[in-house]
Amino acid sequence: MTKLEQLIDELCPNGVEFYELGEVSHYAKERIAASAIDKNSYVGVENLLQNKMGKTTASSVPESGVVIAFHPGNILIGNIRPYLRKIWLADCDGGTNGDVLAIQIDDESIIFPKYLYYVLSSEQFFLYDIQNCKGAKMPRGSKDAVLKYTIPVPPLPVQSEIVRILDNFTELTAELTAELTARKKQYEYYRTALLSLKDKSSTNMFPLYKVVNSISSGKNKTRLLDGDYPVYGSTGVIAHSDKYIYDKTQILVARVGANAGYTHIAQGKYDVSDNTLIIDVKDDVNLRYLYYQLCNINLNKYAKGGGQPLVTAGQIKQIEIPVPSMEEQDRIVEILDRFDTLCNDISDGLPAEIEARQKQYEYYRDKLLTFKELA
Repeated sequence: MTKLEQLIDELCPNGVEFYELGEVSHYAKERIAASAIDKNSYVGVENLLQNKMGKTTASSVPESGVVIAFHPGNILIGNIRPYLRKIWLADCDGGTNGDVLAIQIDDESIIFPKYLYYVLSSEQFFLYDIQNCKGAKMPRGSKDAVLKYTIPVPPLPVQSEIVRILDNFTELTAELTAELTARKKQYEYYRTALLSLKDKSSTNMFPLYKVVNSISSGKNKTRLLDGDYPVYGSTGVIAHSDKYIYDKTQILVARVGANAGYTHIAQGKYDVSDNTLIIDVKDDVNLRYLYYQLCNINLNKYAKGGGQPLVTAGQIKQIEIPVPSMEEQDRIVEILDRFDTLCNDISDGLPAEIEARQKQYEYYRDKLLTFKELA
């Protein structure tokens, strides 16, 4: 029997009390001058992060008037577009506005702030909030409905043990995320170092058009949801088609818009959208070596235009690429592929591990927060 099971068996074997949120907490009422806050202590909907990821530094702060004050232990929930699932447990004093719900506990001898935060971070709460919101383009949650949401309130030792368990999960995810950030920096360093080919005196430099068979543009304009073959666009697979045009691995470059210059790879049987360039690489060049070189160059800087920046074949075909021996290309690709898998692979790498830990955390959070109601 686990410690939590022992506590439940001793302290609440027949179930726990359930309360409406408004019976144990209230919305913050205190107001402070806007001059008392800064970008680190101001929280608006804009700097609350989606999917329960906390907050970031505010890009702008009210310069006059008053704002709603919050304090450490308060729970802030974005009340516009609840489906974005924005929530943060405050760790400082600060200010917010009416688009953010600042929830303050009435009596911390009944319920711990961290425990309540975990309850309100559950998918069950956000689905409830979404069901009760109003509006189409910019749906807003119902403040009254939120206060009517029912929550289990077990004895404090049980709450404390649940918080300890869930904290362990979140700390592990945070460690993995920090590891991923460090690995990405390491990856970028080695990619730049390897691809710069310091001893260029023994390396031939070629314009891009001399190491590829062609640079053309896709032509597919259909956007089917179903179909046997993927249609690649500026950022990956964007649709499907009933027929394929290509049956070989090729490099794709986003041609237009905010993603202009983004480079990725298509393989198998597929078609390509009309907003994407297709680079067909010659057989005597390692395709993934050229792909890494183009990623390292950042083709977005070649985009021209204002509202709809554009990258064309003519703009990039003159870019000079260092082309060492095939043996050296293969060596570089082998090293960078390992980093790429570790940093970016969603099925085998740190992203996959983080996703698995997050799912595990959410499963146990919902399981731990499920109680029988006391008769």
